[in-house]
Amino acid sequence: MAPRNSRTVAFSMPGGESCAQASPRPIDLAHLARQTMGDRALEQEVLALFVQQAVQVRDQIEEASMNERVRLAHGLKGSARGIGAFAIAGCADAIEAKPDNTSEVQRLAGLVDEVREFIAAIGR
Repeated sequence: MAPRNSRTVAFSMPGGESCAQASPRPIDLAHLARQTMGDRALEQEVLALFVQQAVQVRDQIEEASMNERVRLAHGLKGSARGIGAFAIAGCADAIEAKPDNTSEVQRLAGLVDEVREFIAAIGR
């Protein structure tokens, strides 16, 4: 049997011209497990409470005064860090530092939706 040509398309670039890097999960599940001592019921409860808070902040922050934005962002930042939603925590931190930065407020809305969808998916 003749050896195969390893330069064929399938073997030279198995991922195509370029492969997109996998995006990290919106919640660090290992961090969450440490915070809840591995208690799955507690994880679900904490995640449900976080989703409620995050959606409420998302719905209020755009129309909020600058002082209120700082307050909302600060509270969300602490909760997000607690469950391992570090992208939300970083965005909230940026809003807390510069509450007039509308691009961060818009980015927060997208991050909240991403986390909400992720939590719904892992809860199925």
